[in-house]
Amino acid sequence: MRIVFIGPPGAGKGTQCERLARHLNIPHLSTGDILRAAKAAGTEIGKLVAPIMDAGGLVSDELIIGVVRERIAEDDCAGGYLLDGFPRTLAQAEAWQAFLDESGSQLDHVLELRVPDEQLVKRLELRFSKLENPRADDQPEAIPNRLQVYHSETRPVVDFYGSQNGVLRVIDGTGSIEDVFSRILEAIGHSAA
Repeated sequence: MRIVFIGPPGAGKGTQCERLARHLNIPHLSTGDILRAAKAAGTEIGKLVAPIMDAGGLVSDELIIGVVRERIAEDDCAGGYLLDGFPRTLAQAEAWQAFLDESGSQLDHVLELRVPDEQLVKRLELRFSKLENPRADDQPEAIPNRLQVYHSETRPVVDFYGSQNGVLRVIDGTGSIEDVFSRILEAIGHSAA
């Protein structure tokens, strides 16, 4: 099963992605993790992204797509994968779809985890209060900007997938971790057993 998982900061996407990947027995692929692994392994693309990452810069769409393509070509992705945080922009979504079309494969599901902004702010503030070494973008003052960037960059991605033959599933991300996970399984036609 090939799945893209989209959700704003604070929605619980990381938790749900880990659970779903375990449940489906497919790799959970976070772009940040993929980039760090490619850099550490010294792959061709890893050598290209290393200086950008070391300088704290943003890796271009072309390099992100290259590193994700490289990762899903590995044996553990033969039975599917769960992409977390990719595609993040409309340009990435269009390029990824072109790659899938070219390679003769398609996504099975695009899952969007939705939580009202007011709840996201509360969750992110609570998360911040528990962090030992917060990053600059974890600061409460950064939350409104993070949400604005998510909405402006990701709304077009959601709309893009919404126009593709019923591949998009919108999941209510409020409630307990178990309730949300049950909704996710129902949306993809799986049972909790």
